[in-house]
Amino acid sequence: MNAGPDFAFRLAIRSGRINPLALVMLVGAAVAVALIALLPGGSRRVNGDADGPLVMLVAAGIRGPVEEILERYEKEYGVRVEPQYGGSNMLLNQLKVNKFEQPDLYLAADAYYIHEAVEQGLAAEVIPLGVQYPVIAFRKDRELSTESWDDLFQPGIRWSLPAPDQAAVGRATKTALETIGEEGDNLWTRLERHATEFGVFKPTVNEAANDIKIGAADVAIVWNSTVASPEYRGELSSVSMADLVETVDLVLPGDQVTVAVLNSSRRPTAALKLARYFGARDRGLTVLESAGMEPVEGDVWAENPEITFYCGAVNRKAIEPVLDAFQKREGVVINTVFDGCGILTGRMAAIENQAQSAGFPDFYLACDRYYLDNVNEWFQEDVDVSETEIVLVVPAGSDQVQGLEDLLKPGIRVSIGEPDQCTIGALTRRLLRQAGLYDQLKEKQGMANEVVVEKSSSALIVPDVLTGHVDVAVAYRNDILGHQDKVDVIRIESPLTRAIQPLSIARNSDHKQLVRRLYRQVEAARSNFEDVGFEFLLSERAGSP
Repeated sequence: MNAGPDFAFRLAIRSGRINPLALVMLVGAAVAVALIALLPGGSRRVNGDADGPLVMLVAAGIRGPVEEILERYEKEYGVRVEPQYGGSNMLLNQLKVNKFEQPDLYLAADAYYIHEAVEQGLAAEVIPLGVQYPVIAFRKDRELSTESWDDLFQPGIRWSLPAPDQAAVGRATKTALETIGEEGDNLWTRLERHATEFGVFKPTVNEAANDIKIGAADVAIVWNSTVASPEYRGELSSVSMADLVETVDLVLPGDQVTVAVLNSSRRPTAALKLARYFGARDRGLTVLESAGMEPVEGDVWAENPEITFYCGAVNRKAIEPVLDAFQKREGVVINTVFDGCGILTGRMAAIENQAQSAGFPDFYLACDRYYLDNVNEWFQEDVDVSETEIVLVVPAGSDQVQGLEDLLKPGIRVSIGEPDQCTIGALTRRLLRQAGLYDQLKEKQGMANEVVVEKSSSALIVPDVLTGHVDVAVAYRNDILGHQDKVDVIRIESPLTRAIQPLSIARNSDHKQLVRRLYRQVEAARSNFEDVGFEFLLSERAGSP
């Protein structure tokens, strides 16, 4: 039964009389509600939204399209979001000093600030959205010479300049213009000097644009997307800053608008869903593009995305905990297929040859580059994740085998990988051929009373030694983990004993950004791989596939 204020009020006035006990309940309930409202986030919980709205810090220059996206998102999913606007740097500085009450997302007009937030431990997942460029803006109905910078530095030309220590567009402009001219008297110092005398510095790009719109200034630095936005499209014109420099090239790299999920978020899964909505090519990015931004290659929108992962069996123990944690945090499903890489690439070929390629993996972690090279036409850039060694494995204390040549001894039972089904088999074949032993071992395999077995997966090879079915196996070193007291390892002197595991994204995947975020989780999982015997190859600055 609900014993809240409404119940107590009805009890108090029953039969037209005031019930003293009920009156106490009514007052107590009212006090409780008031106290809850004073707690952090309490007022949000009382107003009918059990979880409260998500809080999003937003660069003011992108306010128009952000509000449209948030309006669509609330209409589609009933989720309220409270945006708080300001200059990108100003928001970051306030975030550093805990001015906000557990915000969920931070959307900056320059990826530099998102990078800073990640470095400071304030942000986790990062989703790129689009690119915009600083331009010089002026009113369409204003006759103004814009042939050179000198024209705009004439006395009386009023500037509205976003402050570089507050607004992303100001920082981008300062960085570019400082490269033109002499040290101490470069183009930026001239602009800053002129704006100090004949203009104003503003904390956000919108305030600078509004100064032009209302005639308070003659020129301003804004984003190209600001000029293209519906709010200013009919009233502002612009010219590229590079067009005003004749003697040297002015490099104006685009600034990437980026959204990040903050570590302060109490609901990271809900925050990630909203971030994915912003970064979806058929949702938020369409709005940003219509506002003049150049969108990145976004994912196709799915409320609960499902992706397919093909993974060589040797990687299973290392990668499974990473996949489990990622699915839980992102609210997604990863359909994972573990098997020998020969079998996996065979499935890829079968799927690719069909009219519909449904079920083709979004990403692939191979046991070695050998098998990624076999399917590289279907995958894009890749990165090496880990490495293991190919060794000989024998029962503990056995001295029957000392090297590869001993595999040919009569009566020595051998277990190896099947070369057309798994990577360890293909690498073993390459290794034995280089040593001139492969054909002889195949001959031995065909002899009566000799045992040479081939397994479809690396995970099946070492158990043959443990159960006494064979005397020696060619296997990955990390496959003996947990059995060191039962087997001995014999190293093989050859440059072909390294197996390197690459991770790559499928060219036809509709969820490349999602997979890149999963890659970042793999990048942070060094201990997972080292604990199961791999050498981890990724560094904190490794490139993303």
